[in-house]
Amino acid sequence: MSKTCDSTHQVQSFKFEAIATIESPYQEKFAIPRQPNLVSAAKGKVVLLGAANNSELVRDIEQFSHLWLLFIFHGTQAQGWKPLVRPPRLGGNVKTGVLATRSTFRPNPIGMSVVKLDKVTVAHKQTILHISGLDLLHGTPIIDIKPYLPYSDAIIDADAGFAQQQPDAGLSVVFSKQAQADLTQYQARPEEKYSELALLIEQVLAQDPRPAYKQGKTDDKVYGMSLYDLNIQWQLTALHTVLVLNITKNQKIVS
Repeated sequence: MSKTCDSTHQVQSFKFEAIATIESPYQEKFAIPRQPNLVSAAKGKVVLLGAANNSELVRDIEQFSHLWLLFIFHGTQAQGWKPLVRPPRLGGNVKTGVLATRSTFRPNPIGMSVVKLDKVTVAHKQTILHISGLDLLHGTPIIDIKPYLPYSDAIIDADAGFAQQQPDAGLSVVFSKQAQADLTQYQARPEEKYSELALLIEQVLAQDPRPAYKQGKTDDKVYGMSLYDLNIQWQLTALHTVLVLNITKNQKIVS
């Protein structure tokens, strides 16, 4: 239904249905990298749904190494949107227009992400795209998938304002004896998701997932983050060093 805005323009509404959902190691918003491909060890699945669960929809898609995923920010959708937001790249203390950022709090909660396509599987009538480098919350609804085209999508000399350069992964990650024992326990299991668990934890924590205003500052708080069905506790022990304290099963999450 359309609502008249003035004599020449109308506000239109559209209805979309999810064509897929995401299986991701990220079980909560905290610790998700702020852009895709910053954590290469983050592996997930795009599980096609309903009428879109048809292998013909993805015929020849493996010719492309990367894909655009268009998705809904379902984790923050209920909070609505704001005209001004505080980008983490500006320290979380400076306001700028939401459409000049990639904030989740948008007039329409639509996001886009470039991910690496590792393989496609079809089994028991279920089509799945296996991806890596994702920055998406578990359960994220996907509304469209498009191939990434380097000749048009990668504009090398583009001006990216306050986000021109990739943020430094400036933190060193150290595992305590307890965390090392926990890693050994989980990596000995047959589940494929644990095979690169140490690398995943290192890459996520190296990005410093704390709030932007705390970055570059010492902090003795013990943090926890959920990856897959695990809870990882960690703490800064120096300005540029993170100590992983332990890795335990998260009882609130069903794997």
